[in-house]
Amino acid sequence: MSTSGWALLCAASVLLGFVLSRWAAAHRKPQGPPEEATEAAEATFATLHVAARAAPSLRTGLNRGSAREAVHHLRALLGADAVAVTDTEEVLAWDGPAGCHRGHAVRHARAALAAGRPLTVAGDAAACGTPGCAVRGAAVAPLTVDGRAVGALAAYGAEAGEPLARTVAELARWVSGQLELAELDASRRRATEAETRALRAQISPHFVYNCLTTIASFVRTDPEHARELLVDFADFTRYALRSGGDLTTLADELHCVDRYLQLEHARFGDRLRFTVEVAPEVLSVPVPFLCVQPLVENAIKHGTALCGGAGRVRVVAVDAGPEAHISVADDGLGMDPERARTLLGAEPGDRRDGGGIGLSNVDVRLRRIYGEEYGLVLETAPGVGTTVRLRVPKLLL
Repeated sequence: MSTSGWALLCAASVLLGFVLSRWAAAHRKPQGPPEEATEAAEATFATLHVAARAAPSLRTGLNRGSAREAVHHLRALLGADAVAVTDTEEVLAWDGPAGCHRGHAVRHARAALAAGRPLTVAGDAAACGTPGCAVRGAAVAPLTVDGRAVGALAAYGAEAGEPLARTVAELARWVSGQLELAELDASRRRATEAETRALRAQISPHFVYNCLTTIASFVRTDPEHARELLVDFADFTRYALRSGGDLTTLADELHCVDRYLQLEHARFGDRLRFTVEVAPEVLSVPVPFLCVQPLVENAIKHGTALCGGAGRVRVVAVDAGPEAHISVADDGLGMDPERARTLLGAEPGDRRDGGGIGLSNVDVRLRRIYGEEYGLVLETAPGVGTTVRLRVPKLLL
């Protein structure tokens, strides 16, 4: 199971435990008439519904905006007179009356963070001195991400007994789970952005040099062809160096591949033959940015360029029901299957294999976006060429 999947399972387990504890607290009597069971089911549904409304904001991380959006729902779950959400320095959000206690929330939160466990506050420590204030106690629990304290959840009421303290502790665990998922989402985005930057940075300088040299060779002999190649080069670099999201359409990716093949064909001449076969139904399918072009680059480098003679590259994209299946094949030298596994196991950006951008970068991004079962598949053997296959779901959930 992936790290994000495990974190999601843990968060769901904590929520289930919280719901069950709330249900048990409200229904400690033996099972009664059917209407009591109905009321219990409705109470459970209400708890889950409120938690579901709080979760989206918490999944953006702990900040003033997310705390303000979630605090009302957290108060509803706790049934407290007032609830505070803090970071390590200040109150991010407060919901409920008794605002006279807001200034105490940071002190209470710091005490819980220093202790590293939930605390109850009662007596003089909870008093605010405001005439008519009904608050006589509080329960405070730390909020953590990766074992690191990032804030606290505090509930204030007429008393701070064991039931409230236990409920605040359980809810704080669930909130921490949501914040863990937010951190995983942020880490995934940072990793994907870094890999995309690596793709742009690793566009082979030799390819750029060879393109410009090839174009220069046509300036005198065939100026019109040189102009067309310059346009192809501009289109390719504009796409490869673009700023934008991590996904593009298969149509745009194949347009980039076509420009790349035209430039390489100008360099290799009749030594490079290529075909591109695409089912119209898959042109609009979203695919990771630069997921096919690197495979074509490797096919040319390890197929045609190393053969010394003519070589063929074939790109095929077909409709496979809920998925699009894409393959890039060459009839070059091929390689030992163990070598292929080494290439896929290399760190993204490792260019010791001479493979330009590298197969591993594409493989890692496919697995990160779609799941472990969506990595690249290499079919190869010495003397029989290489086929690289990938598949992508038509809909990214």
